[in-house]
Amino acid sequence: MKKNRFKNKKRVVVKIGSSSLTHPKTGNLDFIKLERLVRELCDLRNQDIDVCLVSSGAISVGRKMMGIKKRPKRIAVKQACAAVGQASLMMTYQKLFSEYHQTCGQVLMTKKTMIDNVSRKNAENTFEELFRLGVIPIVNENDTVSTYEIQFGDNDTLSAIVASLIGADLLVLLSDIDGLFTDDPHTNPNAELIETVEKLDEKYLNMAKDTTGSDVGTGGMATKLNAARIASYSGADMIIANAKDVGVLHKIFEDDFIGTVFLSNKDEDFYIPDFIEENMG
Repeated sequence: MKKNRFKNKKRVVVKIGSSSLTHPKTGNLDFIKLERLVRELCDLRNQDIDVCLVSSGAISVGRKMMGIKKRPKRIAVKQACAAVGQASLMMTYQKLFSEYHQTCGQVLMTKKTMIDNVSRKNAENTFEELFRLGVIPIVNENDTVSTYEIQFGDNDTLSAIVASLIGADLLVLLSDIDGLFTDDPHTNPNAELIETVEKLDEKYLNMAKDTTGSDVGTGGMATKLNAARIASYSGADMIIANAKDVGVLHKIFEDDFIGTVFLSNKDEDFYIPDFIEENMG
C-alpha cells in the first residue's frame, strides 16, 4: 500500500459522536477534547483543505442542561433537548473556532433535504458558498423538526451522505473504537484490526454488529459500514479511527495512524436520493 495516501485530499468530512464529546461519568462536554478537535480542523483549513464537521451532541447537551438523566425515548422530549442543546453546542463551537480566527456555520438537515431535488440543490449551493468563503460548516440532523419519516437516524450515515453531496474525497469517522476488527474486540482479545478494506463486499458487511456501548450515541459498526458503502460508491475514501486522541486527524494526513481505511470504489450509477429511499424507508 503506497504511503502519503491522503496528503492530496482537498475536501474532508469529519464526524464525531456524542460519546466522544462528553465525559463518560457525567455526560458533560469534554472541553479539552473539543478544543483539540477544533485546533486540528483549523490546521487542516490552514492547509487549504475544505473541512466539514458533522457533530453529534445536541440532544445529550440539551438533556444535561434540563436535568434529564437518561436518554429520552419520546420524540417530543428529544426534540426539546435538541432545541436547547443545539444552540448551546454551536455557541461553544463558535467560541472555540474564533480562538483560531476561523469562522464556522451551522447546517441542519433531514432526509427530506436530500430526497427533494430543490432542497438538495439548495443545500449543495450553500455548502459550496461556505467553502468558497473559507467557512467550516458544522452539520447535524435537524432533530428539532424531524419525525421518524424524515430522520437519518444516526450521524455516521448523515456524514457519508454529506460527503456524497459535497463531493468530498475523504470521510473520517472518529469513534470509540480503533476501526473494523475481525471480531468484537470488547469480547474477543484475539480480534485483529483490519487496516485496509479494498472493496466493501458482503463478507465485510456481514461482520457488523448493530450495537453501541453508550447511552449517549446511536451508531454501532453497522452504521459505520453503511456509511463506508455510501462514501465508497460516491468516490470518497473513508477512515474509522479512535476519537480518544483527536490528534489522529493530522496523523492521517501524515499517513501514520491506527485505523481502518475503506478505499473508494466510485459507482457512476450511484444516486444518493435513490439509495436513501430504498435503504432508509
